[in-house]
Amino acid sequence: MKLEISQSNYDEILKDQQDEITAHYLYTKVAGTIKDDHNRKIVEQVALDEKAHYMKLKEITGKELKPQKLKIEWHYWLTRILGLTFGIKLLEKSESKAIETYKTLNAELAYLDDIIEDEERHEDELIAMIDEERLNYMGSVVLGLNDALVELTGALAGYTFAFQNTKLIAITGLITGISASFSMAASEYLATKQEGGDDALKSSIYTGMAYVFTVLFLILPFLLLSNPFISLGVTLVVAVFIIFIFNYYISVAKDYHFKKRFFEMAIISLGVAAISFAIGVLINRYIGIDI
Repeated sequence: MKLEISQSNYDEILKDQQDEITAHYLYTKVAGTIKDDHNRKIVEQVALDEKAHYMKLKEITGKELKPQKLKIEWHYWLTRILGLTFGIKLLEKSESKAIETYKTLNAELAYLDDIIEDEERHEDELIAMIDEERLNYMGSVVLGLNDALVELTGALAGYTFAFQNTKLIAITGLITGISASFSMAASEYLATKQEGGDDALKSSIYTGMAYVFTVLFLILPFLLLSNPFISLGVTLVVAVFIIFIFNYYISVAKDYHFKKRFFEMAIISLGVAAISFAIGVLINRYIGIDI
């Protein structure tokens, strides 16, 4: 089929065509690793849709294109590590610009209705159907992560000026963090059970593990560095990095607003750390315990 389109639109369609065949091979590869029949069929359907889009765009460009192997491997491993929903949604977000291109061209060509409908449906319907455990328990992870970030950054900031000894700060912080993780896990278990949740034990495990891993990352600078104030600075950077990564993950996987949640968590964590640091200064100055 020969269609009269501008060179810029032709180049854009050529790029979108390659993206579609790349997505087809990626989804096919991912589907082969999924044990759950329900999820596998969803991803296989997405793969078939992407192949159909590629063939339709090929009718416009008249060119046979190969998939981008590096992009396939990158998204494949992101999907394996960070979850099926995250991997698929991340790729679909990269195709949002393509949808606008299709709509612009469709006004002129009236030829791309099926592709536009499929691309808009993938996120709204197919992705929403995926039942993935790590997303079902995301609330428990958020609880553990938020609590660890707020409590431990605050505690470490206070310990830093009160003790001014990295090893003592690390040991005290570790004891505080591990104890708090058990407390949080127990609270989550009781709360979930009280609300009639189906798997209170699993919810509590997700909460506790999120808390423990956050604690370990925050304490690590005090174990590796000798200056307590530099260690605290690195810990705060690590805290902001954890907040950034986690909020980016859930903004993609759960369609949350990234900037609002990121700044909210960062301001709360750093604000509590600043207040705790000030309390540590006052304790060190007026109580004057020599450690």
